[in-house]
Amino acid sequence: MAQHRCVKAETLAICADDFAQQLLKWEDHLRAKNMSRHTLRAYGADIAQFVTFLVKHLGKLPSINDLSEISILDFRSWMVEMVIKDGLSNASRARSLSGVKNFISWLDRQGTMHNPALNIVRSPKIRKTLPRPLFKDQALDVTKFSGTTEKQEWTGLRNMALFTMLYGCGLRINEALSLNMKDKPQNGVLRVMGKGSKQREVPVLDIVSKNLNIYLDECPHITNESSPLFLGTRGKRLNQGVAQLAMRNLRAEFGLAENATPHALRHSFATHLLQNGANLREIQELLGHVSLSSTQIYTDLTDEDIKKAYKKYHPKEKKKEKATALESSQNIEEEFCNIS
Repeated sequence: MAQHRCVKAETLAICADDFAQQLLKWEDHLRAKNMSRHTLRAYGADIAQFVTFLVKHLGKLPSINDLSEISILDFRSWMVEMVIKDGLSNASRARSLSGVKNFISWLDRQGTMHNPALNIVRSPKIRKTLPRPLFKDQALDVTKFSGTTEKQEWTGLRNMALFTMLYGCGLRINEALSLNMKDKPQNGVLRVMGKGSKQREVPVLDIVSKNLNIYLDECPHITNESSPLFLGTRGKRLNQGVAQLAMRNLRAEFGLAENATPHALRHSFATHLLQNGANLREIQELLGHVSLSSTQIYTDLTDEDIKKAYKKYHPKEKKKEKATALESSQNIEEEFCNIS
């Protein structure tokens, strides 16, 4: 099967030949570093936006020589256009700048060109945003009722198994959907391939294994060891968009908060473990964070922060002055919250 390129043909077509060839070599370099497809796609979009700007700004197809001569004012013009024309946020502009810097820095290391102006360009300041986890009972409700909005029973069981795994194991949605049948939990442990192709081991709760086995028993598709663990209705790997749609339907059906997303279950996993006394280093390992600083953001979340988020994002609470406490007596809660 042909590999999809992150640098699109449309982008290459508006570059001079030497520029286009270097873009292709740069992409090969990125792929050799085992970058995720999401990062590759983002870099491709960043470069496409930058090249489009250069064509209009220079009035011709940009070459490597043009790139080496771009001034600090040119780079700033590009940054301003991203705000005025494209309406991009500081976070989006910072990411775009990072992608272009990666390409130009790579060209510099290869001895192809040098442009010191880019080092002077400052990245836009990004306001620190806290994760938006669910309350414990909300997260448990998602795992219990996630199968009730589906027309087919087996897809409902699939959703229940998937969302239980996200909350019970703290996986990213793409990590869970990348699992194959051969990756099923063994002896209470799940081996997950995370960002940068780094593997980690995550303990699996009984309820996670139970829901997964129930789904697999009812799945109508014939599978083998190389088959995807989570399947769509046509027997192919479940698309991330389908899982997100299932969560949106769940929010509408049960009046869940707007921050009830598949990724919020991962945030909830980390937050609830921390609130129940888990060690920050342990949570770092479970989440697959390379840096502890990525995990430390959860320490900034207090109960009051969660209540404020609940009041802001829950449709039933937007007009109330205080968020009400939810009932909490499900037996499943102890299973999820005593991992540590």
